Amino acid sequence: MNPTATTNPALASGVLKHQHADHIVFGIPHTDYELHLQVDEPPDLEPGKPLRGRIFAQALRIDKARSGGRYIEPIYGRPRRLQGRIVATEPATNTITVHCGCPIQCVLGPRQQISMFDVGDFVTFDIERGARFVPIQ
Repeated sequence: MNPTATTNPALASGVLKHQHADHIVFGIPHTDYELHLQVDEPPDLEPGKPLRGRIFAQALRIDKARSGGRYIEPIYGRPRRLQGRIVATEPATNTITVHCGCPIQCVLGPRQQISMFDVGDFVTFDIERGARFVPIQ
């Protein structure tokens, strides 16, 4: 069973590890990942409780990859590099959702367009500082 599988490929499921005024530590079940993600306000949850929502990031140059596995670098801290498969595209917002351990919705950089990518493409890229978590109710 995939711990992050949902009916919506853009939703990430995990555990609230810690929370601070401006960010949370989001743990991905069955992995060692502890992602530091910005939040507008901390969720009203105790650490250790399940948490679902969307993770948003600003992509830098995205490249198609031919081999490798899905990952987020680093395992602990703010995400800097992603590699995984595109599971959804949004032409209206020029975004792709990449499953790289959990789904992360990424806005493409100014020199890339959604028409350059398809669902199923395997991609690798860096992201800007400031990946954000938005919980769902």
